[in-house]
Amino acid sequence: MRIISLNAWGGRLHEALITYVTEADPDVLCLQEVLRAPGADHGWSIYRDAGLELPQRFNLFTEISTALPGHDGFFCPTSSGELFDGDTAIVAEFGLATFVRKTHSVIAQGLDFVHGRFSADGWGEHPRPRNAHCIRLFSHEHASTVTIAHMHGLRDPAGKGDTAAREKQAAALVGLIERVWPGDEGLVVCGDFNVLPDSATFAILARLGLSDLVTGGGLVDTRTSYYLKQGRFADYMLVTPGVKVAKFDVVEAPEVSDHRALLLDIG
Repeated sequence: MRIISLNAWGGRLHEALITYVTEADPDVLCLQEVLRAPGADHGWSIYRDAGLELPQRFNLFTEISTALPGHDGFFCPTSSGELFDGDTAIVAEFGLATFVRKTHSVIAQGLDFVHGRFSADGWGEHPRPRNAHCIRLFSHEHASTVTIAHMHGLRDPAGKGDTAAREKQAAALVGLIERVWPGDEGLVVCGDFNVLPDSATFAILARLGLSDLVTGGGLVDTRTSYYLKQGRFADYMLVTPGVKVAKFDVVEAPEVSDHRALLLDIG
């Protein structure tokens, strides 16, 4: 089973992203920073916030769904706000997306907020709402089950250091996982956590037996050349001892975001 986790960056490298997810052919694709605008066409828009303007694919979820017709897509919004095409406002939702190959059965799942709550009339106050999605899959090929969870951790303008909100977030993630994962099978937890490698988040997740493959492999960078700031950790992939890791890669090429994709093949 191939699992890929990636912060999609709102689809800013759209063509490269679509090509990569198609060719990489994941069984499970965990995406953060995904937009969906029901009833709207596909195309580009601008996100505006306090003088900042960022190009975004306002229907990225639908575009990924089209690129992966053999997968079921789950969209998990945190907020609904406005994007802009010139002076025209486009109402869109922002959140997580999980894509699962249809030959696998989703036999349990959980979705909840790990910080804040759903914002229906704007993107929300900083630090903005964040959620996590957890699924339990049955593999018919191997007659086995595995639980997979991913999260987009809160962004704090003060940086990626530990805060009370981040510790509460980690505890909420553990609580969500425990509602889905029976405890006696493999567990994979991944995503853009927005924390540093020495964060208390990892000590909290370690209570489930999880250890991180990024820092455990001595890797020091999960960002691409499009990220120009210091502090190049953000994305992590954790597993329990029962997960048979056949391959793990922090993908350097192609660059499809300002984050690198994390690719895990399990036996």
